[in-house]
Amino acid sequence: MTFIIAEPCVDLKDGACVDVCPVDCIYTEDDVNMYYINPDECIDCAACEPVCPVTAIFAEDETPGKWEKYINANYEYFGISR
Repeated sequence: MTFIIAEPCVDLKDGACVDVCPVDCIYTEDDVNMYYINPDECIDCAACEPVCPVTAIFAEDETPGKWEKYINANYEYFGISR
């Protein structure tokens, strides 16, 4: 399992999650409007989840249905099949 960043992060890009990630598995680019968690690098520590100011980070299997499309988006960002 991995953690997923969902819609509340879009256009926010706060970065608190990046600062606490012990394995540096959260990425973005200047022209991308949110952060993504690399599912191959994530160690499921959940350090990122409580520091997110907009509650955008969820365990993959606990991602709300309304944001389920972000599960695939997180995998696809890294070219990984789910």
